[in-house]
Amino acid sequence: MPTRYIGDGYWEIASRQMSIVTRSQQQRFKDAKITVIGCGGIGGQTIEMLARMGIGELRVVDEDAFDISNLNRQTLATLSDVGLAKSDVAADKVRLINPYVKITNFNEHVDETNIDKIISNSDIVIDALDNVLTRVIVSRKAKEKEIPYIHGAIHGTLGQITTFLPENEKTYEEMFNLPSSGKELTEDVIEDLKNVTSGVPPVIGPTPNLVACLEAIEAFKIITGIGKVIAAPEILTFDLLDLSSFSLQEI
Repeated sequence: MPTRYIGDGYWEIASRQMSIVTRSQQQRFKDAKITVIGCGGIGGQTIEMLARMGIGELRVVDEDAFDISNLNRQTLATLSDVGLAKSDVAADKVRLINPYVKITNFNEHVDETNIDKIISNSDIVIDALDNVLTRVIVSRKAKEKEIPYIHGAIHGTLGQITTFLPENEKTYEEMFNLPSSGKELTEDVIEDLKNVTSGVPPVIGPTPNLVACLEAIEAFKIITGIGKVIAAPEILTFDLLDLSSFSLQEI
């Protein structure tokens, strides 16, 4: 550990990455606020990675509680957490990992009535969701507020990730050709969005956790300015059963 960091807990935690970023770049990350919507398979690992990398402030959101079926992939979950609110567990875990992170959790459903409150003043919003309707609501508000919106999704062994920056012309809805694109969220449009995804998708642990780590590093890149961000219309896709499938493409 570089001796210049000894005695300052935050910088001791971050010391192993200080040959990758400068002090001022890490300070920007320390000063940043990120909102993660979803504390499950993707969200839990994203939250943990952001805390370990030294994000200054986190807002975490989830309306659900842990159940037994979450244990195959959701790294925040243990048997003792079954029945507990995911956002509460996430906040407690962050405090144990990095007490220098300011953490606020929301144990509530995200919709058009509270999204403004939830993402207000965020530097980045991270999508760790499992349904298209909420993604539309979140991506629209992020676009309106000119906040980078990092999207990640999985199905079985398949994963994808991209970022919608404020300057991107293509929106989340346009990129994925959703039935809501360019329309108000009427009852009919909402019903169409609900029909885009149905049922409980298959999932194996490494898939959401890999997407989560990629989302966390994209957030780190955006805030510190290092590296090239995977920005729409580019999207990174993969299938863990076919390692040659990892590809960056434009859609």
